[in-house]
Amino acid sequence: MSPRIGVITFPGTLDDVDAARAALYSEAEAVPLWHADHDLRGVDAVIVPGGFSYGDYLRCGAIAKFAPVMTEVIDAAKRGMPVLGICNGFQILCEAGLLPGALLRNAGLHFVCRDQWLRVENAGTAWTTRYEPDAEILVPLKSGEGRYVADQSTVDELEAEGRVVFRYVGSNPNGSRNDIAGVTDARGRVVGLMPHPEHAIDALTGPTDDGLGMFLSVLDAVVKA
Repeated sequence: MSPRIGVITFPGTLDDVDAARAALYSEAEAVPLWHADHDLRGVDAVIVPGGFSYGDYLRCGAIAKFAPVMTEVIDAAKRGMPVLGICNGFQILCEAGLLPGALLRNAGLHFVCRDQWLRVENAGTAWTTRYEPDAEILVPLKSGEGRYVADQSTVDELEAEGRVVFRYVGSNPNGSRNDIAGVTDARGRVVGLMPHPEHAIDALTGPTDDGLGMFLSVLDAVVKA
């Protein structure tokens, strides 16, 4: 039986279909999860995809964190279930307290849409074991509020504990602290990143297939569990 990866849809979610497609490419079963339900449908891992949940009112992700499904995600994450937040999903995980820091308007206040090189800083999380440490991958980035910020003590802690998962290579596209593109929780089970690995799973439709490694990694993690 294939591992089951849940993909949440909120009002305004745009990339749930792409995230489900990435799960299918990794030979997992993609399970749709609805924002208003208190039910994770027995999944082994959860993806919180990109988009504009609840229209990005207040702050990006600030309303989504109160959705019934997020109550279940938070509880499951505390029990060790792997959770991935991509773009708006990263914002939601930060707002929900599953990851430290916050995402603010890009430096320069412009929406950025481009293929972006990332360096894999931590290849030991549930979502990154298929990569070599310091590997460089190319995936799309598309966000207007992608600037990762945190107080200095939090940034120092993330760096000291190896919890920066991805870092921008070359120019920093949004002004994120320490070129941070993605971070993890203390156990390496919850990961959030601003760029979109689900748009780089097939060289025919994306800039590369570099993003597929994230979805293969979580399959390894849930099978071993």
